[in-house]
Amino acid sequence: MTTAPASSRRGPILVVAVIAVLIVAGGGLWYLFLRPAGPAPVSLGSSTPATAAPTAAATPAAGASDAPVTDAPASDPAASAAAPGASGVAGTDGIAGTWTVDPSAGSFSDFSGSFVGYRVRETLASVGATEAVGRTPDVTGSITIEGTTITAAELTADLTTLKSDDDRRDGQLKRQALETGQFPSASFTLTSPVDLGSVPAEGATVDVTVSGDLTLHGVTKPVQIPLQARLAGGVVTVAGSLPIAFADFSITPPSSMIVLSVEDKGVLELQLQLTRS
Repeated sequence: MTTAPASSRRGPILVVAVIAVLIVAGGGLWYLFLRPAGPAPVSLGSSTPATAAPTAAATPAAGASDAPVTDAPASDPAASAAAPGASGVAGTDGIAGTWTVDPSAGSFSDFSGSFVGYRVRETLASVGATEAVGRTPDVTGSITIEGTTITAAELTADLTTLKSDDDRRDGQLKRQALETGQFPSASFTLTSPVDLGSVPAEGATVDVTVSGDLTLHGVTKPVQIPLQARLAGGVVTVAGSLPIAFADFSITPPSSMIVLSVEDKGVLELQLQLTRS
């Protein structure tokens, strides 16, 4: 029986190898250039998320004037301050009160609602460096304002529902890095009051830095988070981010066959939509 030359046997092997390389390279190119773009870094958007429509005012009796009834002339500044504005925020209360994270404000599908998440640089096999972004809409909590001073804030995020563009990454976080199977939530508690100085104008952006205790991966550390806030349409929108060094919270970067490396730091992102309770 005749044995085929070695060169002829290598031919099919080389063809298969070339095809495999092209498939891997093609997958990498798809990931880099054709996959949907990830969410942009969190920032205070230009629009206010819609909420449930307010209760309609009582219909005036037949023959009654359309003008609102008031004990003071319309030009009286005191009367104007006491009347609720178009946003539904009473002028007599200013911004005082308890503001609670409202899941009905905005939507997680377009990231116009409340969320907490992460942003981390990673290097994937056959793909190269990319940015992993995961977010959860399961955020609860409130802030308390007395006059124009934020006196208390308690926020908690359910990390077990973090969602990125890859289910495999989400599954690994239950056992690695954040280890959400063991540490299912993260929380923030304000430790120092924040004086806003005055009642912000409707639609105006306010820059503040809040000091508090961040609990992540079972470790609690004092942090300062720079935030931007805006009151519009009866909704307070808060957005900000904080660089996180994994070692500070005893987090070991994840590893797997497809993940060649992950940076030893990341960014915590948050966006809150709050309405007055």
